[in-house]
Amino acid sequence: MKKLPVKNILAPFGLCALIFLFSYFIRLNLGVPFFLAMLYLSFKPGFAKIRNLKASSLAFLFLVSFAVGFFLLANNLTYYCIPVAIIPMISALLFNSLEITYFLALATSFTLASLTPEPFKAWFIFMVSSVFAALLLKGARKRTTVIWAGAIAGILQLAGLLLFEHFQIISPERYLIILAGGLLSGIIALGVLPLFEYLLQNVTNISLLELADFHHPLLQRMILEAPGTYHHSLIVGNLSDTACATIGANALLARIGAYYHDIGKLQKPEYFIENQEVKNNKHDTLSPTMSKLIIMNHVKEGVELARKYKLQPVLWDFIRQHHGNSLVYYFYRRALEDKEEDQEVAEEGFRYPGPKPNTKETAIVLLADSVEAATRTLKDPTPAKIEEVVHKIINNKFIDGQLDECELTLKDIEKVSGVFTRILSGIYHSRVNYPQETKE
Repeated sequence: MKKLPVKNILAPFGLCALIFLFSYFIRLNLGVPFFLAMLYLSFKPGFAKIRNLKASSLAFLFLVSFAVGFFLLANNLTYYCIPVAIIPMISALLFNSLEITYFLALATSFTLASLTPEPFKAWFIFMVSSVFAALLLKGARKRTTVIWAGAIAGILQLAGLLLFEHFQIISPERYLIILAGGLLSGIIALGVLPLFEYLLQNVTNISLLELADFHHPLLQRMILEAPGTYHHSLIVGNLSDTACATIGANALLARIGAYYHDIGKLQKPEYFIENQEVKNNKHDTLSPTMSKLIIMNHVKEGVELARKYKLQPVLWDFIRQHHGNSLVYYFYRRALEDKEEDQEVAEEGFRYPGPKPNTKETAIVLLADSVEAATRTLKDPTPAKIEEVVHKIINNKFIDGQLDECELTLKDIEKVSGVFTRILSGIYHSRVNYPQETKE
């Protein structure tokens, strides 16, 4: 299980302790502790992520949780039977954000507890189990982690009930019900997770790892039909993964997005330099205008392949945005050189359709794609030359406005640049020339 930073572990303890103290000792109703919890979250930087999500996604998850709880209570079942931790667990897996999960856990726990005969007791049990189960799922990549999170949720529910009853065992069947409810939460969350991924058009780390399987039909096609593009995508994936991990972005999403960002080249692999023979360039017999159409069209064809092979929509963004609206510079220069005196060559006609990257992950894949391609052309790739090329490419993308719509800061860009330089220097390092054996 992934080791979490101390501050992430202490945050839910502080949240629950604050609410418990104000509610238990001052005897306030649930409205005040709910307000205090929201105030606590509002000062956390990650809370701003909620504004970037579709409100309908959060509302849908909340309504599902409320409907299930209301149905169970309406049928005269005890609130111990409500698997309240399921929706926060799914939220943690889908959005990979503790702040968003805390927000949803607060809303669902508060609303369902208000329908029970013991609102504060029910709310506290719901809240503790939901928060800690979601905490354990932060960045989870294994299905067994979800099962363990559900088991711990059940144990915490049991502990909360014992705490309120001063550790006096009354009606033992209730303890079995509340413990089993937590255990079933993890199993149910795993079972319905694909459905929520489909409905909310999102993808979890668990599903991303399935796409990392190199036996996927698209990756198998790249290996056989476009081996140069396949190798390029692997390096871009390594660069993007490490860079995202350095700045706190979703490293796994960036890696998988990089694996599939160039799948459009499968339609005409021989027209891309990494798949061509040294002395046979298909573009030598084509006009610059025709060449740029073939090159630019790999973005559109990539999206069509993604739809055909049913890739998650979140991966389509990497295909659409990995060039932004940048200039196809080589063929633009050729068009300028070949033009007649009275002919005009518009720069806009040689730019990709976009859109520009709108997330840190897609922006880093754009930079890694350009940097890897440029570094490959160096005849003597020393660390100094690689660093110079990396800085030049990133500066050009920044000046061209390709990073205007993402959240990368100048500090992030500097860190990314250092990561690219270090990894590419390791890939293209010099080797010792071994002496040849001579025969007498």
